[in-house]
Amino acid sequence: MEARNLLRFLALFLSIALVLIFTWVHLPSTPPNPTELLDCTTNSPWCTSKNRFQPKQPNLLKKSPKPTRRHNHASDKPHHPLDPLTIQELNELRSILASHALFKSSSYALHSIELEEPEKSLVLKWKKGDPLLPRKATVVARVDGKSHVLTVHLGTREVTVHETSSHSGYPTMTIEDMTTATLAPLANADFNRTIIQRGVDLTDLACLPISTGWYGESEETRRLIKVQCYSRKGTANFYMRPIEGLTVLVDLDTKQVVEISDKGKNIPIPKSANTDYRYSAQELHQVINLFNPISIEQPKGPSFTIEDEHLVKWANWEFHLKPDARAGAIVSRAKVRDPDTGELRNVMYKGFTSELFVPYMDPTDAWYFKTYMDAGEYGFGLQAMALDPLNDCPRNAYYMDGVFVAADGTPYVRSNMICVFEKYAGDIGWRHSESPITGMEIREARPKVTLVVRMAASVANYDYIVDWEFQTDGLIRIKVGLSGILMVKGTTYDNINQIPNQENLYGTLLSENVIGVIHDHYITFYLDMDIDGSDNSFVNVNIKKQQTSPGESPRRSYLKAIRNVAKTEKDAQIKLKLYDPSEFHVINPSKKTRVGNPVGYKVVPGGTAASMLDLDDPPQKRGAFTNNQIWVTPYNQSEQWAGGLFVYQSQGEDTLATWSERDRPIENKDIVLWYTLGFHHIPCQEDFPIMPTVSSSFDLKPVNFFESNPILRIPPNLEKDLPVCEPADSV
Repeated sequence: MEARNLLRFLALFLSIALVLIFTWVHLPSTPPNPTELLDCTTNSPWCTSKNRFQPKQPNLLKKSPKPTRRHNHASDKPHHPLDPLTIQELNELRSILASHALFKSSSYALHSIELEEPEKSLVLKWKKGDPLLPRKATVVARVDGKSHVLTVHLGTREVTVHETSSHSGYPTMTIEDMTTATLAPLANADFNRTIIQRGVDLTDLACLPISTGWYGESEETRRLIKVQCYSRKGTANFYMRPIEGLTVLVDLDTKQVVEISDKGKNIPIPKSANTDYRYSAQELHQVINLFNPISIEQPKGPSFTIEDEHLVKWANWEFHLKPDARAGAIVSRAKVRDPDTGELRNVMYKGFTSELFVPYMDPTDAWYFKTYMDAGEYGFGLQAMALDPLNDCPRNAYYMDGVFVAADGTPYVRSNMICVFEKYAGDIGWRHSESPITGMEIREARPKVTLVVRMAASVANYDYIVDWEFQTDGLIRIKVGLSGILMVKGTTYDNINQIPNQENLYGTLLSENVIGVIHDHYITFYLDMDIDGSDNSFVNVNIKKQQTSPGESPRRSYLKAIRNVAKTEKDAQIKLKLYDPSEFHVINPSKKTRVGNPVGYKVVPGGTAASMLDLDDPPQKRGAFTNNQIWVTPYNQSEQWAGGLFVYQSQGEDTLATWSERDRPIENKDIVLWYTLGFHHIPCQEDFPIMPTVSSSFDLKPVNFFESNPILRIPPNLEKDLPVCEPADSV
């Protein structure tokens, strides 16, 4: 039996080796033909982010209709200084790099190629019709085991190599890194023997690349990753069938197994029953139809337009939108039109997801290192999957593709990465009905229609949905939804009655032999606010209890607002406190309303969570940007990633917390606001086998920005203006 398994493995390994040799190509001297570009509706290793060893599962359901918009990106040209690099530009970059001495080496990989945005002052002056500003790219590469950051000038073909020795970590992993890391254990006889001893057929194996974090000097000289595996026999949801306690340490550069740890031989692999979440796998008698189909119909078409692929115009809003391999979606140059003057006024220069920190709360050997930085380690945008029409986004959505690069610089298209749509869920913009006792028959209400920009990243098991929602009253709501599949732990227990102390379980028993491990999610947003200009201030409007003087009033206490303008960065480091409330304003002190208030926007926190880890815990040192919910820093083009430029295996010396320790002046300066949205997640049985979406949000809301209610003059809905939809015949 062992000989037969060995022969089966050898045949499988040879097939994989041939595929890798075919796909692992180096930087060519000439760009490819645009018709040869990869489209990520295919199974290219550059396109998939599941990064696991398994064949494609058949889709037994009829596919959802594809969006009617299909765009040929090969002929795209930039129209705006912030437009992402086009396929033509990426091919030119490959040609430039091919002739550079650094890339004559036989061992290199391009970890990212992104637009190097022009200086902010130049972008602010630029107007449509002006000559396009010089186009440059920032390239992050690994050559002969060393990391390099380069600036490439597309016009002059000049290449500048920057100093990177001050960074302790490594660049974001490439898709090729992740794919080859999961295959590396299969070349190790000890690993294969262990898998077979666990009763798992090698053809049923599914493996995941798990970033290691940083836990000491022994990890400094090598780029390492840990690989853990699952059995996918009998289910598409292999995450629920962990081969518990088996961890393989792999050198990412050599693709060699460094160490195998197997401390779970007595732990059974959970059963596959009731784990498959696909509709096609459900028993017909179990299918529940809770509601009739719902759709927003727009017979006259959407109210928004997208000019030159990236400039979004809707109602009183205008902003630039682009996909990004690390951040996901970037919103720039957000402006809102003043209802009184008709002027487009600046609100935000740039906003995006800067970093995610996901620490699991299990200190055991196979779990302690699971403290992910999903943007800096894996690439939040690289993990963004094509959105599913009618389910991820409604029928009236517009879809935007991302154009990224493989490790050899080959451009590829991530189709339907972002969707834009108008939403109306029966919400109210404003209303008032006058009481009958006044003798006035007044009933006024206005509908709240919003514009949503959405992306969803599937970082292996977890799915993150990020919405930027624009409202006509000037409010911007940023919402994060969590769904997908839990990362679970195998156990010998199949009932809580067997567990002597549930607090030592590190989670919740979800099913027989399955523990959902407690963990946190922190999503930190970069928000370069430009309220009517770049020179702004941060004001902590503290709400304090005030005691009345004897005889002053029948009241004994009341509340008053005390405004404190932050002079330096440390003044603006905010930990939210329920019983010490504040409002947090970003104002332009040189722009006033007619009654003298400085114009501004305020951050309105929603439900959130704060990190409770020790500040000197290695994961928290790397994730120190979550020590506060709010930070404010002076604008610096090099300070955009809260976890640092090189996050992978970093030691935490290049984070938002480090920069802010300089305590630089921020009053009446060009400032950046950082906000961290947090979740504590104690899993429950309703999260098995796949989680219903849970979400939270925060708002950027006008505060004395307008002279009065900016949507006072919008008309109400009238029956005659709405589409007439005939109901389907009842059975």
